Amino acid sequence: MEDKNKTFKEQNIVIQNREKAVITGVEDIHSFDDELVIVQTDLGILTIKGENLKMNKLNLENNELIIEGRTSAIAYSDAAQNKKQGIMNKLFK
Repeated sequence: MEDKNKTFKEQNIVIQNREKAVITGVEDIHSFDDELVIVQTDLGILTIKGENLKMNKLNLENNELIIEGRTSAIAYSDAAQNKKQGIMNKLFK
């Protein structure tokens, strides 16, 4: 059954020519290097893969992140879903 009291916040991802990504709804940075960025957003964990990635701007007051570099992939994962998978999935990886 769906929780009707649960509200979703707005999030935008704008990618310009695969060289610049502007992401809103950012709550925290989990990991950042020149090939992989993992951020906690309002809608779940967002993973960005690429080359020569650089954090141009991080403003947690406005929940905005700007990344420059060549973007090759962007994917969401749900932290709650990963916790539900539990030990069995970890054993069989």
